[in-house]
Amino acid sequence: MIDLSGQVALVTGASRGIGRACALRLAEAGADIVVNFVSSKSAAKEVAEEIKAMGRTAAVVRADVSEREDVDSMIEFVKLELGSLDILVSNAATGGFRPLVTTTDRNFDAAMQMNVRPLIYLVQAALPLLEDNEQRSKVIAISSHGAVIALPMYGTIGGSKAALEATVRHFALELGDRGINFNTVRAGLVETDSTRRIPGSEEIFAGRIHKSMTGTRFLTDRDVADAVLYLSSPLSDLVQGETLVVDGGAAIHV
Repeated sequence: MIDLSGQVALVTGASRGIGRACALRLAEAGADIVVNFVSSKSAAKEVAEEIKAMGRTAAVVRADVSEREDVDSMIEFVKLELGSLDILVSNAATGGFRPLVTTTDRNFDAAMQMNVRPLIYLVQAALPLLEDNEQRSKVIAISSHGAVIALPMYGTIGGSKAALEATVRHFALELGDRGINFNTVRAGLVETDSTRRIPGSEEIFAGRIHKSMTGTRFLTDRDVADAVLYLSSPLSDLVQGETLVVDGGAAIHV
């Protein structure tokens, strides 16, 4: 059993979806959690209450992780209120489903600003805390199949996820020997508020039965959170700069 007792984890975009599942799963393993949100305050508070009911400490922090000042302020809060940071899960992301041929400069900039830049801001701000731990600290970014597979209306998001995975690898190269592991979880199709907005989502979800290689058990946010838990634990100390695919085998065949 993985035991994260005494550790502090920050999960961005933790008020719903995969971020919420990660926050709860890490808390179940014993970690205290910083629940980051930008707009869903009531949902973030509900997540925090669930964590507190487990006997853990939970702090709710509003911060737009695409803004450097917000990130710096959030990490300063973590330092002052919790004193340490062992696990950083960069999950917050934005959508915008459209063909590349209609993508504007604003659309492109928004995808990169929200899906790639926050990881850089977070690591830069949190580096002193991440280095100041007896055990190896863990940084995990959440990606998607759009990083390596062309999906309808997903060009800007997919491009940003590919950039995110590359950024994780380069952080591993630069900082891996300073007591920090950097890895990515590339999640398959999980039904969330965000993915329900994908054009043709009903047909896409119905088609999972033809793609899955795990029978009728389809991927959930909890499955993704389990992968994040593994990468947050000492079991993954020798896993560095990698992308762990969690999709029930959907992407290994046509």
